Amino acid sequence: MKLDVDVLRYLSKDDFRVLTAVEMGMRNHEIVPSDLIGRIASLKHGGTYKVLKNLLKHKLVHHDSSKYDGFRLTYLGYDFLAIKTMVNRGVFTAVGRQIGVGKESDIFEVSNEDGTVMAMKLHRLGRTSFRAVKSKRDYLRHRSSFNWLYLSRLAALKEFAFMKALEEHGFPVPNAVDCNRHCVVMSLIQGYPLVQVKQLQNPETVFETIIGLVVRLAEHGLIHCDFNEFNIMIDDDEKVTMIDFPQMVSVSHRNAQMYFDRDIECIFKFFGKRFNLSFEECSDDIDDDESSRPSFSSITKTAGFLDKELAASGFTRKDEDDIQKFIEGDVEDDDVSDDEHDSELSQTNIKGFDSLHLDQEESTSRCNEEGQVVENLQSPEVGQSGDPESQNLSSNEGDENDDTELVKSLAKQRRRVMAAARKGHHKNSTSRNSYKDKGGKSSNNSKIQKQLASW
Repeated sequence: MKLDVDVLRYLSKDDFRVLTAVEMGMRNHEIVPSDLIGRIASLKHGGTYKVLKNLLKHKLVHHDSSKYDGFRLTYLGYDFLAIKTMVNRGVFTAVGRQIGVGKESDIFEVSNEDGTVMAMKLHRLGRTSFRAVKSKRDYLRHRSSFNWLYLSRLAALKEFAFMKALEEHGFPVPNAVDCNRHCVVMSLIQGYPLVQVKQLQNPETVFETIIGLVVRLAEHGLIHCDFNEFNIMIDDDEKVTMIDFPQMVSVSHRNAQMYFDRDIECIFKFFGKRFNLSFEECSDDIDDDESSRPSFSSITKTAGFLDKELAASGFTRKDEDDIQKFIEGDVEDDDVSDDEHDSELSQTNIKGFDSLHLDQEESTSRCNEEGQVVENLQSPEVGQSGDPESQNLSSNEGDENDDTELVKSLAKQRRRVMAAARKGHHKNSTSRNSYKDKGGKSSNNSKIQKQLASW
């Protein structure tokens, strides 16, 4: 859809208010009902329908009445919301011509009050040429349902974060200015895509620089995953700048080696065909081990952990814990971790000890009812232990203080059992099918009540 910013100057505050209401309603509605739009917008004189009619004329919203009367935002309406926010922030004041079209985005020229020209990238996921986003990209992560506008917003946020971090670490990337919704504003690179370049003065130097960028990214824990001649910019001085970062993953990703080898293969293949570069001559400069190309296994993460800082795809919680142990110097053997795991299992087993303790106390209370000696009632720890010293101590304890404590504990246990029985009787009496009981559960409960009364 063509971006016509001339319409933007004729839109009123009510128009943007209704557009924002549709956007808010799309958080939990695929098609936002008209009544809900009116309640969210809350216009003074109830002119929501008139505003929606105007927005529909400019194709900023789409009307759908298949199931119910409702509206949804189009990419053009989402563009206008993002551009309006950027203008209010003072990021830019004018929108110029379109300078690039991709399968996932459109790029336009913008300028600020000082006349500085920048690039505005509008992510447009869901085009017919590239709709396999769920399987090709990791924007969704654990989510099952998705919306194309929401996916575009996630891609823009991810690209802005990667661009900021790579710029701070000295990588040749555009300067990230601002981000809102699916719009990313960055500095304009005065150069050309490498795919449009037919001749280079020093193709070997450019080739080594590009391969060095791939290796350097891997040393920082990242893999570009789309590092080819379309995402490499080169200026008149043959200075290389890389672009397009939403698909970057961590070196801990399960397919990291495949992505790394694919990036390397794209560069080797392009320079071999376009500039007739012989890789045997350049292999000594790239790798000292006399191999034709860099290997993923020989790269170590010694320069940083950008995948951890940016939560790149494939970087799991376990990897983060391992890195924290490595940084703190507390790396332990596998035996220690097994011991910790066993201790956790033992703690979970201890949680079920209270129910066993209650059952044993009930059995001992029954023995007391039949006239057995009270001294035989022992705690589970004393009764289960086979230490003769502990048995002698228990036989010698005949003081009145011990007897009173034992009586108190038995009374407390009796109150607990009675409360549990009453609770169970209350649940059975309030059940829907209680009238169908033919004496099974009710008779058992009556027996329990009689035994408790005899106690």
